[in-house]
Amino acid sequence: MKPTLLILAAGMGSRYGGLKQIDAVGASGEAIIEYSIYDAIEAGFGKVVFVIRKSIEAPFKEKFAEKFDHLIETQYVYQEIDTVVAGITELPAREKPWGTGHAVLVAKDAIHTPFAVINADDYYGADAFHQMAAFLTTRCSASHYAMVGYTLKNTLSEHGYVNRGVCTVDENGFLLSVVERTKIQRDEAGNVFFPDEQGNCNL
Repeated sequence: MKPTLLILAAGMGSRYGGLKQIDAVGASGEAIIEYSIYDAIEAGFGKVVFVIRKSIEAPFKEKFAEKFDHLIETQYVYQEIDTVVAGITELPAREKPWGTGHAVLVAKDAIHTPFAVINADDYYGADAFHQMAAFLTTRCSASHYAMVGYTLKNTLSEHGYVNRGVCTVDENGFLLSVVERTKIQRDEAGNVFFPDEQGNCNL
């Protein structure tokens, strides 16, 4: 049974100033999301589920609707601020879309195999999809999950600070904690540092 790729693409791009999930970055006009989908197909994923908003449905489908139909099964689900999910009877007031947990719950009826979750506007690299596909098809269970991690210093930008979830693992590689760090950057000497803490790090 082939795993499913769940792509979170309902973001508003408020800081970016537009729909970065569909903006072209490749030489032939490819969006980042297209590289992820092709890498996932090569790794053995069998279905892609897009989480989008109704307000971006037209431009999103115009960009992607027919590109992958002949390569992999695709399905769309819709995440709105007021999308009801099981167990929550009343959602608090909010201006921006809800996050990952809400998106996964919105998409749950479209997913019938072990699955991986990615952001539409992040580049992961082919190896990440191969590693995750191998895990999902051989080792995944109801109580056994995995996450692909990256060396922090390799994920920084030359054009400003970034926010990252910084992971701590034990000697066997099992996840112990994830701490959200904001405004991570390099100092003048090139060292990585967290502005909310003293000292540098080499993560």
